[in-house]
Amino acid sequence: MKIHEYQARDLLGKAGVPVPPARVVDTVDQAYQAYRDNAAPMQVVKAQVFAGGRGKAGFVKLVNSADEAKTAAGWMLKNRMVSIQTGPDGIDVKRLLIAAAVDIAKEYYVSITLDRVRGTPIVIASSEGGMEIEEVAKKNPAAIIKEPLHPHLGLLPYQGLKIAKLIGFTGKQASTVSKLLVNLAKFYFAYDCSLVEINPLVITKTGEVLALDAKVQFDDNALFRHPDIVAMKDDAETDPLEVRATQAGLNYIKLDGSIACLVNGAGLAMATMDVIKLFGGNPANFLDVGGGVTADGAKEAFRIILADPKVKGILVNIFGGIAKCDLIADALINAGKEIGFKVPLVVRLEGTNVEIARKMLDGARTELPTLQTAIDLNDAAKKVVAATQ
Repeated sequence: MKIHEYQARDLLGKAGVPVPPARVVDTVDQAYQAYRDNAAPMQVVKAQVFAGGRGKAGFVKLVNSADEAKTAAGWMLKNRMVSIQTGPDGIDVKRLLIAAAVDIAKEYYVSITLDRVRGTPIVIASSEGGMEIEEVAKKNPAAIIKEPLHPHLGLLPYQGLKIAKLIGFTGKQASTVSKLLVNLAKFYFAYDCSLVEINPLVITKTGEVLALDAKVQFDDNALFRHPDIVAMKDDAETDPLEVRATQAGLNYIKLDGSIACLVNGAGLAMATMDVIKLFGGNPANFLDVGGGVTADGAKEAFRIILADPKVKGILVNIFGGIAKCDLIADALINAGKEIGFKVPLVVRLEGTNVEIARKMLDGARTELPTLQTAIDLNDAAKKVVAATQ
């Protein structure tokens, strides 16, 4: 789960990370008043969206008057932000953050995320802040410092000091940054985060260390422990079909292709999408219905799939283990009768009672004329790709 920058700044401030004050607004009049209340000659107006690349897209602007703040806010709230992370359609901007501009002497990057190779959280830091860490990794990998964390002890003070010095801090500032990193690690563990990122972390010309931008993501599987974080969730930028699937207990991610997938198991879903690509198709979604496919679950999954106008065909690839293949076939047939499949549907089942299930599906083809069965995944992928072309 993601939260907005203004929410992340608030949480990190409470966790002991120095964050400058800011105001959040959602109208041009509020932007005008926020500038006046901040009482600083130069201020920044920043769009609050989940995508990066705001500055390059023109959705971070420096302003020097309340009227300029109002004009910048009006433009951002009326236009969709298009960046490398949004795709060509862009996203709507609903909220803005307005804060006094900071006189920056130097920018740095710090984050904590999960290192899947080591199997432990890791601090990533660099003296080259203010730009995408991926670009730093490409152009100057030596500028990136990595420090694994102990899963129980977190980040120890000596490690924080070591990181601070390696990215160029000295003296009192090194101690300040060390404390900041230790607090950041405590926050990461306490809230079951998957990512905490400060970019940039800055030194001002007066010597202050401040976190100017913050990004926080949480492990969805641990949200039951954090109702206060769940209350911050904003679905405005999430595809409505993904929201609907979450409410139904389905794991669904919309993609750009035309062949929908309905699969039980994340690994099987990934393999299914790969094989569709192998035979010249493009997946329209990732949809994992889980091990126990029910009639109601299958119906809702098909409703979600068919609500996407880009879908030209459906591939069902299910292994009958917890739910036997004949029960799955019955659920698919009932779903088809109730919903109606107007696009080609190819079904590949394997597992317990698969022969019974295949006979059931073959017997249902009169009522479901777009239905085909397949003997294996390659056969299924070939058939659905051919049917959609």
